[in-house]
Amino acid sequence: MAPPQAHHMQIRTIKRLVGPNIWANYPLLEVWVDLGRYEDFPSNTLPGFNDKIMGWLPTMIEHRCGIGERGGFFQRLRGGTWLGHVLEHVTLEIQSLAHMPVGYGRARETSERGVYKVLIEVEDFRFGEACVKVAHDMIMAAAEERDFDLPSALKKLRTLADDYCYGPSTQAIVSAAKARGIPALRLTEGNLVQLGYGKPQRRIWTAETDATSAVAESIAHDKELARTLLSSVGVPIVEGRNVTSPENAWEVAQELGLPVVVKPRNGNKGRGVSIRLEDRASVEAAYRIAEKEYVAGEVVVERFIPGRQYRVLVVGDRAVAASGGQAHQVTGDGVSTVAELVAKVNADPQRGDDSQQPLGVLVLDEIALELLRRQGFEPSSVLPDGRAAVLRYNGDLTVDETDRMHADVAAQCVLAVRTIGLDIAGIDLIAEDISRPLSAQGGALIEVNSSPGLIMHLKPLVGSPRPVGEAIVNHLFAKTQSGRVPLVAVSGTNGKTAVASLISDILASVGRNVGHASSLGLTIGERALSAQDGANAESTRRALMNPFVDAIVAEVSEPQVIEEGLAFDRCEVAVITNLGSGDHLGRTFVEELSVVQKAVRAPADIVLPSGYAVLNAEDPGVLEIAEQIKPKFQGKLCYFARTLSALPAEHLAAGGRAVVVDGSDVVSLHGTRRETVLGLAPLTCPVLGLPDFLLDDLLAVVAAGVALGLTPTQIKSGVTRAIGGSDGVALFDAPSGACVLVTPARNASSLGAWSESLRRIFPERRLTALLEPPADWSSADAARMTAVVLQYFSEVATVVNSGSLPYVEELEAKLGGSNCRSIGRLETMPAALNALLEGRGSGDLLCVCPATGTGYTSALAGLDSKGIGRRRVGGLPSVRHFR
Repeated sequence: MAPPQAHHMQIRTIKRLVGPNIWANYPLLEVWVDLGRYEDFPSNTLPGFNDKIMGWLPTMIEHRCGIGERGGFFQRLRGGTWLGHVLEHVTLEIQSLAHMPVGYGRARETSERGVYKVLIEVEDFRFGEACVKVAHDMIMAAAEERDFDLPSALKKLRTLADDYCYGPSTQAIVSAAKARGIPALRLTEGNLVQLGYGKPQRRIWTAETDATSAVAESIAHDKELARTLLSSVGVPIVEGRNVTSPENAWEVAQELGLPVVVKPRNGNKGRGVSIRLEDRASVEAAYRIAEKEYVAGEVVVERFIPGRQYRVLVVGDRAVAASGGQAHQVTGDGVSTVAELVAKVNADPQRGDDSQQPLGVLVLDEIALELLRRQGFEPSSVLPDGRAAVLRYNGDLTVDETDRMHADVAAQCVLAVRTIGLDIAGIDLIAEDISRPLSAQGGALIEVNSSPGLIMHLKPLVGSPRPVGEAIVNHLFAKTQSGRVPLVAVSGTNGKTAVASLISDILASVGRNVGHASSLGLTIGERALSAQDGANAESTRRALMNPFVDAIVAEVSEPQVIEEGLAFDRCEVAVITNLGSGDHLGRTFVEELSVVQKAVRAPADIVLPSGYAVLNAEDPGVLEIAEQIKPKFQGKLCYFARTLSALPAEHLAAGGRAVVVDGSDVVSLHGTRRETVLGLAPLTCPVLGLPDFLLDDLLAVVAAGVALGLTPTQIKSGVTRAIGGSDGVALFDAPSGACVLVTPARNASSLGAWSESLRRIFPERRLTALLEPPADWSSADAARMTAVVLQYFSEVATVVNSGSLPYVEELEAKLGGSNCRSIGRLETMPAALNALLEGRGSGDLLCVCPATGTGYTSALAGLDSKGIGRRRVGGLPSVRHFR
């Protein structure tokens, strides 16, 4: 029995994961779908459902699914699968049919019954979301035994793909860049794209580049000026003159000799052009067409040259592709593959004529039809039985002539482009045969076009596609260039802010202009662009876009990876400080440490082959990450540890790297080679000593420096320069003699580490905790924090917000009957500080633990406003921007 129609499957949330994430290393949509009552009705229980889905989308027979063989997904349908899984496959197939193939999809249950996370690979988020909606509507139509007009839906989606997705020229360049490992950032909703990060970046706008001269482009659009310049350097051109009226056009046409061509002087891409005009009426009518296309411009009359028209693409100093702009008619029954189609075209006796008839081919196999469609063919009519009667080619009705182009023709085209001043251009020319010199056949150049379309070279009807995108990328970037700057990503439960800040300082000390995105804000060099939390994709993207940045350090937060993904595709160095107790486990569907572990691991999954993953060898969770990444890891590993334990020793024996403490020194080890980087004595704080967790942070920083190829002297110099600031560890001396420590210890492992250190340093002081439980705590977080509080503190107060109230209540309940007194709840951090500072004596130490970076800086500002003196602690704890 099918469920009532009122209980539809609903899309609850769609997240845009802009880059590498916990699921995959590329952009995805994460769709939260609520099956409602369909949770109780898999596909094989819904009458007619499977037949409709398979009938509408027969090409899904190619989906292997988890079964691993052709037809695997159809087997799952027949055996019964849930509609979230169906949504995954239908969305993928609809994207493939409407635009281009995508392959990655997953459907995963959540802790809420009937709610699934469906992951979908996308080329454009807006287009992908539209495909999700169509897939949802199709599935509901099948479940409710209704019809669904898929052809109309696909037609609308193809229009959206044209509006949203890269055009074919831009896509070819972006794909070629990625194939070379050069990253791409889309800067607008159109075709303006940045290739590379930071200082070495280049930009393209379709087939124009940041080196395309505005002067040259203006010259190319002015046909009379271009003709004059080309003629002066000996390039054969079509004779022509400017005209000012229909009557003047006819006069010039008679002087040049009929037939003629009439076109706008400032035209481009064939707009307003009329050819082979042989009488006064047609010439005067063509003048009016050209004048209407460009009202402010003049009109040109040119002598018509018989022959075939060719388009030659020039990139830099090379003519990289040529095509003949002719259409071909091909008919025949039973043509079901692209190979057979091309064979028919090549054998056609009409090949080379100027026929403008549409390409026609009868297709007998619906699946073969879809395969052809994916190669650029589109049905323009359908027979009653559903077969396609005619196909229209979505590429260009041209013949690739690159291999036949004569060297003299190529040289003349390059000379023309250099004369105009463009770096990339399309040359239109007329010749009987492009395999002969132009001078031998009376051929000539018609015009030079800026921002040329590439589709004719990418998808010719006949002949091989040409790697024109690759040619443009190679023109922009030398073979040794990657378009990248050193990028260090720092993740982990605790310490990542301090580690990222110190790495940034070291890079700055060796002359790098560093883009630094962290929870303390965004800085470019010495300039602060934002003081808001910058451990997110938006801030990192701003650093990637800055043309003066030649190194980037990004703090990677777990929520960032889970909610939006990373802003960058690869990194040179990934530092993982620790996993510890984890954090943010109260977020929706982030209830398990394994989810946080995947988020912490994300930067290590995308280390470049030339780069390093820097890992804490003494943290069990990080060691699990090391084992997880090893099977597909492309880079190298560098461990850091306080002692040379078995794992680093084994790694060194295999020729690996490690950074460890040896006596009173931090040393860098590479196989059997040992280098002292710095001594610990100058880094030891007179007040706080050198707590183990700060030592761990230092080791991570030194290991990152080693991974970046910095010398021990450079690393030591950078660390030394960062020490001695006045805004390191936030330790305040209250007038009463009490101490106040403001720390970002928002989870159990961090508070435990601080508490152990404080009890050892200040054994006589009474410890009081001011906690601000985060809204994304879980019950397990509250239990672990309670255990730490009970072990180390005499008193505890809490700052309560709406999201954390259940955990505050749980904390207070467990304090009953213990030796730790609950002071109570306070509404805001300033109010809590005011209340707790009253009556504190010289034997007290107040440990303030804000939940967020904003709360941390607010607490510091509140203490400063009270005139409470901040202690200059010295040593490693005095590192600038410590948090």
